[in-house]
Amino acid sequence: MHIDTITPADFAWQAQAQALCAQTGADFFFPEPGSSVREAKRICGMCEIRPACLEYALQNDERFGVWGGLSEKERLELRRTTR
Repeated sequence: MHIDTITPADFAWQAQAQALCAQTGADFFFPEPGSSVREAKRICGMCEIRPACLEYALQNDERFGVWGGLSEKERLELRRTTR
């Protein structure tokens, strides 16, 4: 029998004390469809780890939530313009 193993993602950047998302509830960063992401972006805007978070999201094709201060649509647009 063949069993595939999944390598866990490296969230070391998030474990740092400066990562504000680690200190805040996930509800801000993964809101219900149609809900505002304004509060998540505000929190991200104050976070020192924001560049590492955005880089992680882009490298791992994160398709949901706010990562590095950008929404799903904004990350998709960024991917399109940088290709």
